[in-house]
Parts: sequence; structure tokens; C-alpha cells
Amino acid sequence: MSADTLSTTPSPLLQTPLHELHLELGARMVPFAGYAMPVQYPAGIIAEHRQCRGSAALFDVSHMGQLRLVGPDAAAALETLVPQDMVDLGLLKQRYAFFTNDQGGLLDDLMVTRRPDDLFVVVNAGCKDADTRHLIERIGARCEVIPMPDHALLALQGPKAVFALERLNKGVAALTFMSGGAFTLAGADCFVTRSGYTGEDGFEISVPAAQAIALARALLAEPEVAPAGLGARDTLRLEAGLCLYSHDIHELTTPVEAGLTWAIQKVRRPGGARADGYPGAAVIGAQLGQGAATKRVGLTGRERTPVREGAVLVDGQGQPVGRVTSGTVGPTVGQPIAMGYVAATLAVTGTELFAEVRGKRVPMQVAPMPFAPHRYFRG
Repeated sequence: MSADTLSTTPSPLLQTPLHELHLELGARMVPFAGYAMPVQYPAGIIAEHRQCRGSAALFDVSHMGQLRLVGPDAAAALETLVPQDMVDLGLLKQRYAFFTNDQGGLLDDLMVTRRPDDLFVVVNAGCKDADTRHLIERIGARCEVIPMPDHALLALQGPKAVFALERLNKGVAALTFMSGGAFTLAGADCFVTRSGYTGEDGFEISVPAAQAIALARALLAEPEVAPAGLGARDTLRLEAGLCLYSHDIHELTTPVEAGLTWAIQKVRRPGGARADGYPGAAVIGAQLGQGAATKRVGLTGRERTPVREGAVLVDGQGQPVGRVTSGTVGPTVGQPIAMGYVAATLAVTGTELFAEVRGKRVPMQVAPMPFAPHRYFRG
């Protein structure tokens, strides 16, 4: 882009199909990934967090990207961009994956579900334009890459989510974690997966945009359900020990450093039948065998001071040893929690470190994750 095409006028924020409903419900809206998004509703972030842990919360995640990969070669083509097993992914099964670069860094993390006629892909909001270009440029000759801007995405999360959703269609209760299916909900033809980003049982619902508000109203009418925004979504995923792209993982972190090796199936690892063949395979393969110099760890505070993203981690002698990438006071666990990167030699449960917060050293210790137990429904 040449300099004379740049504008100093900020681009207007995009609106999700549920924008008017958010305003009606009294949401406080903030800019996020180019969209106007609800950060919280009148009940507040802590109440919304507890609503999700104890009952069911409805999130608007329509800012995320939804795409279809269509064609008999789609799965094999996608394997040239990710280190996951896509060829053997079962019908109506879902898999966590990530795009890598030539240095083994993470370009984005995503969810992929095999449906009868396509691979259904959900990518992060801030990366969806780049991800779409990446797919078209790299594998567009092998399969159709079809964005789905005409669909919204809702996440119904919490231990009572299934009770609310099955009143709209009893069939959803048969789903198990990381599986999906087509269902009619409140008159809309939807695709539902039993998954989410809170650590709780729950569902993500792809719905035609024109019918999104009607479906959201139907769900909010159920006694178990209340709305929740970005604030609670962040505290929930951090308690669950889940990474947030561009914070805990990014193009300079590898999946081995990030502790995401569980997502690389044996068939794609060195010695596997379809090892290599994706960007950064040599780097990631070497780290799988030898380990990485740094590792993502969980951290808990021994004082009440919250530790936020960007705080420098030091050892007992005051030497810098890492950095915090996410931090909050966990409403469920009742103490400061954080994630960050430290030298692999320090990534041992119980290691004592300090976070520098406004000129003060706050005592922390390396702790296992998740901070709050996962409660997915596996059948």
C-alpha cells in the first residue's frame, strides 16, 4: 500500500449480528479485533464468570472466522499447513490445530470439524483475514476455501448448558466433547459442536446471521442461561489454562515451548507415517525430541496482588528469567493466577519466582494447570 492511500481516519468498528441485542441487554461495548464487542453486562464480570461455572452463560463469538474447505483433497491439503492428523479425523469429530510458519512459530490456532461435505474451520478473529489468504494461497488449488460471513457463532457454556439447549432440540445431548452435528434450533438450521474455551461442558453454535438474535433470545429465555462478555471469557479460559492467541502464543512461540505437543498426533511426529510436510516441521521435530529452551508455565501468587500481562519474572537474585503473558485474580480459585514463559530448567512445579509489579517484587510459584479442573463431557 502506498503512503498516499493511507488514511488517518480510524476504520469504523464492525458489528456482529447480535449487536442490537447487546445494547438492549445493557452491555458495555469495547473495540476488539476490529469489532464492537460486549466486555460485560450489568451483572459484572465476576457474576458472569460464576454464572458459567455454576449454570450456563451465553457468549457472542461471531467475530471469529468461519470457513469451509470443500473437495476430496481438503484434509490432505490442510495437513500441509498444520502438524495435526486431518486425514484420519472421523466424521463429525473435531480437532484442535494450529498453522505454523517456517520457524515453527504459531500463526494461529483453530478448530476443525469433519462434516459430510466439508471441513468446517473456526479461526481467531484477529487472524481470520490473514488465515483466509493463507489457505487460498497455499491450498486453494487443491480445495475450495469458502468463508462464511453470513453465519454468526454463539457459545453456550457451563454445566447446565445441555439442559437449556436440549429443550430446543433433544438430539444435542447425545454429543460428546469434540464432536458435532446439524440441528434445528429455534427454527434455524445450525451446526453445533460440544466444545468451547471455558474449561466447562458447553456448545458452540454456527447459525445463519439473520436468525442469530432469535436463537439468542430463545436461549436467554431458558432459566439456566444469562449473557456473558469478553471479560468473563478471559478469566474462564485463564483458569482453564488455555492459551489466548497473540498473548500466550504467537508467531515467535513454537508448540513445544507453549506446551501444546498433546495436539500433535503420533502419525505427524518424527517417525510417523505422515511426519513432516508442514511449515517448521524440522524445528518442531527437533524440539519434540530434545525439548525447548523455554516453556509456558502456570503461576500462582502468594499475595493478593494481581499480576498482569507483560510483568517481568525474576529469580531470587533479581535476575530476569521470563515474562507473564496472561494474568488475573481467578474468581473460582480465589487467588492471583498467571501464565508465562520461563527457562525450561525453572519450569518445575513449586519453583519460586517473583513478578515485578509497579516496582515491587510479588512472590509467585510455578503451578500445574489447569487452575480450575476441566469438566468436559466425554460420555
